[in-house]
Amino acid sequence: MAYDATTLPDVSGLTVGIIGGTGDQGRGLAYRFARAGQTVLIGSRAADRAAQAAAEIAALPGVPAGATVSGADNDEVARRSDVVIVAVPWDGHAAVVAALAAPLAGKIVIDCVNPLGFDKQGPYALTVAEGSAVQQAAGLLPDSRVCAAFNHVSAPLLADPEVDRIDLDVLICTEDRDLVGVVAALAARIPGMRGIYAGRLRNAHQIEAFTANLIAINKRYKAHAGIRVTDL
Repeated sequence: MAYDATTLPDVSGLTVGIIGGTGDQGRGLAYRFARAGQTVLIGSRAADRAAQAAAEIAALPGVPAGATVSGADNDEVARRSDVVIVAVPWDGHAAVVAALAAPLAGKIVIDCVNPLGFDKQGPYALTVAEGSAVQQAAGLLPDSRVCAAFNHVSAPLLADPEVDRIDLDVLICTEDRDLVGVVAALAARIPGMRGIYAGRLRNAHQIEAFTANLIAINKRYKAHAGIRVTDL
């Protein structure tokens, strides 16, 4: 069946929390969702840093007056959010996710972490014992609804107030097919984006790893490349 945006559910009332919301990727996603009028919670280990980041995002161009953007520590954000995006550095991924297992129970968790290493030859994919970052998250969060998405979104594009549209597809991997519509609807809140089901969690490894190729492309062509799936 061809992609049909009219079938997506209404997610405008969901509260989106971002664990790692003070980092580049987290701040960028928070900004885009705030621009769309979504209620956004910024999470950090330090509540004051999260609150400062939230205030800065709320003041950016394009964010509606009265937009609900606030910050708190990771535990509070996990408890108060309907959907939680994990956007932490890979080296702290397991510890951060494991510590939030209780408040994330029953929640939708979107993991956008890419396990990458860097050396003189550039970026490369790391080997993950569980198979991928999102599979590691799923193992640590047995009571949550887990998926991978937003792995290939350029942080500089997300953060640029002059960029109105970000034309790319968000590849979604999950065991829970009912999640696909919700996550695709969230992606569609950002003009130009589409959410596309890309298989089960076991297929997430190559999606996370492909980010190394995109970084190489961006460096070579001085671009902010993304993915677009054809014939949909």
